[in-house]
Amino acid sequence: MKKNILFALFICCAQLGAQQIPDRSFDPPVVSPAYPFGKGSLVLLDEAHHNFHTAEGRYLVFAEILKKDGYRVMSGTQAFTPALPKEVKILVIANALNAINADGNDGRTRWKLPVPSAFTADEIRSVNEWVKAGGSLFLIADHHPFPGASFDLAKSFGFTFYNGFATDTLSDSYPYRVSGVALFSKKDGSLAIHPLTENVEQVATFTGQAFQIPEKATSLLTLGKQYKLLLPDTAWVFGQHTQRLPAKGFSQGAVLEYGKGRVAIFGEAAMFSGQLKGQEQEPMGLNAPFAGDNIPFLLNMIHWLDYDKK
Repeated sequence: MKKNILFALFICCAQLGAQQIPDRSFDPPVVSPAYPFGKGSLVLLDEAHHNFHTAEGRYLVFAEILKKDGYRVMSGTQAFTPALPKEVKILVIANALNAINADGNDGRTRWKLPVPSAFTADEIRSVNEWVKAGGSLFLIADHHPFPGASFDLAKSFGFTFYNGFATDTLSDSYPYRVSGVALFSKKDGSLAIHPLTENVEQVATFTGQAFQIPEKATSLLTLGKQYKLLLPDTAWVFGQHTQRLPAKGFSQGAVLEYGKGRVAIFGEAAMFSGQLKGQEQEPMGLNAPFAGDNIPFLLNMIHWLDYDKK
């Protein structure tokens, strides 16, 4: 009976995930653009690694907001090499996957162990050296299987990903389901007081993973003592034998100055999207009514990554 319940839960979650679509009606203004339209720095959004979030898909709103801020956004369809285009100022990688964990059904039927790297060793070396020389990396890896696919890339910068789900143990859904929304606030200290959180009082995330950061990094979103990491063999399938790790003090968003470059690492992707979820088309991401500060937070992040390298 228990196996049937867990299987039904997995199917339900997979179906809901398949109904995540971009909210094309969500059109927030950018009041004071950083650049005149189309005159800003070039942002390359990776789409060469079976990415779950792309500029015409789940990151449509992300791309449109950057364009309104004056940035040029280009989809990257090639593997990373040492010859990354010199004009690229910010490289965005959102929810990359290895081919064995991706298929034509939203990847859900293959979201299970093993989860190999989405990137070759040469690609990881190329990105690391590009950042060290002055590039800016915005790496986003959501819940299982995405942390596993980006583990090696994150580790090259000193971050340790966990291929699971960060969940609030005080939620009604625990222990056999993950809680949905987490709110990071300056009031309770979970949202750091930092130049990147200027004009931001609360940041919302939508499940995701959590990770450990290197000594020189700064955590912007820090989990409290009620959080644990659930590490299932298959995404969204939880049971009494699912491994659980305490996640107090782990980060869901952090930044690091690395060589001459900069790195922003986040363990949740929907927070920077604008999507409609499920049959009820519930807003999820920047369009959620309680996530209004996520937009200035995103723009602060992009502006920090778009620094003067001279």
